[in-house]
This record gives sequence, structure tokens and C-alpha cells, in this order.
Amino acid sequence: MSNVIPLRAPRPTVGFDQQCTALISNFSQHRRQQGDVFWLKENAELLNILECTGAKLTEDQFRPMIGFYNQIEDQINFFQQYYRFILSICLDLEDLGLSGNKAEDVAHWVAREGLAESELSDLQRAEAHRLMKRRGISGVSDPVALERRLRSFINRFETFAIPNRKAAYELTHIVFYLSEYGRIDPRLDQKAFVSLEYAGLLAYLDQNSDLLAEICIAIHYAGKLPPSQWLAWLQQQTAGFVLTDVEQGQGGGAYHDYFVCNWLMATIQRPYFTHVVQTGPMQVRQSAVQVGPLRQMSQMLFEMHDHRSADWSVMRSHLESGLSEEAHEVLNAAENSTRNFESFFEGFARAGAALG
Repeated sequence: MSNVIPLRAPRPTVGFDQQCTALISNFSQHRRQQGDVFWLKENAELLNILECTGAKLTEDQFRPMIGFYNQIEDQINFFQQYYRFILSICLDLEDLGLSGNKAEDVAHWVAREGLAESELSDLQRAEAHRLMKRRGISGVSDPVALERRLRSFINRFETFAIPNRKAAYELTHIVFYLSEYGRIDPRLDQKAFVSLEYAGLLAYLDQNSDLLAEICIAIHYAGKLPPSQWLAWLQQQTAGFVLTDVEQGQGGGAYHDYFVCNWLMATIQRPYFTHVVQTGPMQVRQSAVQVGPLRQMSQMLFEMHDHRSADWSVMRSHLESGLSEEAHEVLNAAENSTRNFESFFEGFARAGAALG
């Protein structure tokens, strides 16, 4: 019986500048109505990734955004509730190479209006403060106290041993702001590194490429290397995105996973945004979506009630017995990715904390 060797056509390649042009055109013109909140969010995210990874673009590449930039004062004056998105877009357009100097005036206006102080969330205040600092303006009345509260939050590593995506995303963004997106050492305490490790273990067990990529970027910005098992899986996920044509207005999809995974690839100096992007309406899909064992492990622990133990060596065989082969492989890789899995499991198990 002869061996059959499958031949795969090489993926077509295009220059990075062409990719950026197509991405900016796609997200600014073909997915959402310009100016609505989802349009603001997606374009702010794309431009932020390009800016913090050191891209430099030409005036022609910004052409789809120039109309919005020219009306930026009216936009932010009327849509004050979205001021962070609008200011971020304005800053990034200029820093990426668009000629203009509106961002400083806009930042001064945001500071005079006290918009950062109107935020209830320290995280949102920190983002606003970081944006205004890019033009040398303080956005909050007491930045030292704000930073102290943020560091207190990320140092409580027990928080991040329990599934809570909102808290995990807040953790990553705090590190982004403290590090100025990788430009300075955020001087994290060891407890904060444990928080990132615990949050990363949960994201890996959940097979959540979006969150895990953000965690790996935060670890890298803080000066350490993410576990090789996490990076290897994320490289596979990044290679597996599928970009398809859709009708205009049918956005959604896995665009954020696509953004953040490629951002990680750029951060660790691997090829990024390598899939050919066609100009026009586009949707991003993940070709291989696998459900991780996290939810099943949580349910099994919950059903044990007061019989569950915080000792991983005691609980391992019970949890593994109920998992599929694929889920078992994910759990095994997660355990081997860190020396702290047992201490992580102590918090994850939530044993011995019953009321009464």
C-alpha cells in the first residue's frame, strides 16, 4: 500500500501595508454604521493594536477615517458617553501618521469637562487618565491613589483562581495601562504575577483564546515569558482563523479573538495579520473551536458539596474520570504549564468555605 502525501497549496501572502489598508477599510466602512458604539469599539481596538505594535501608516491608508477625524470635536461633544473610544481613535490616528494635532485639544477638553471623574469604575478612570497622559495631561485628581487601588485589586490573586471573566479582563487592562502598553516596566508585585498565572490557567482550561491572548500580552508587558503550552495553542488558534465575505452589516463573529491573537503574535515578534484580508464586508470565524474542561470540572466539584477537597492530589483522579480524552489532554497541558497548579486548585476548589 503506497503512502499518500496530501499537497496543500501555500497560503497567498500580501504585504503588511496592504493588510493594514484592507483592515482599516473593512472595519471603518463595511461592518458597522460609522459612529455607532460598536463601530467606535472595533475601530478603536484595531487602531490601538496597530499603534502599540509600532505600525506606521500613510495618509492614503487613513482615507476611510478622515471624515470621522475631521468631525471629531462634534462627535465627542455630543457623544460624551463614548469619549474614551473617540479620544483613543483620535490619538492613534495621529500617532500612526495622520497629519493633524486635534488630540491635544480634545484631551484638554475632556479634562476640563471632568469626564474621567464622572466614571464609577477605577478601570475606566485609569484608561481615561492613560489616554490623556499621552498628550501630557492629567485626567484624574489623585492618580497616586487610583494606582494604589488598581494594584491592590490585581495583587489579590485569590480573585483569579475562580472563574470570573470580567475580573480577568480588568486584570489584563490594568497591566496594559500600568505598562503603557509595553513601553515601561509596570513594576508588578509577585502577587500580581500569580494573579495573571491563575487567570491564564482558567482561560486555558476554558479554551478561551481571546482572554488567554490578553493574559499572555500582559505577562510579556510585565517582563516575563508566558508558558510555552499557552503560546503554542494560541499560535494554532491564530493560524486557524477563517475570513469570509458576508453581507454588509453582518459583523460580529470572532473578530476580537482574531484581533487579540494577532496582537500577541506581533508582541512576541511572530508573523501577524497574515490571512489575506479582502476589501469589503468580512466576518471572522474560528476553524477549530474546542470546549475546554473548565465548566465540567466546576460542575463536578460543586456536586461534591462538602466532600470536595482542596488537595489536587486527592481530587485529580475523580475529576479526570469524568473527562473526555480531549478534555483530559487540555487539563494535563494546563497542569504541566505551571509549577503552581496545586496552589491554583486550592482556590478553584472552594473547599472548606461553606457558610455556617
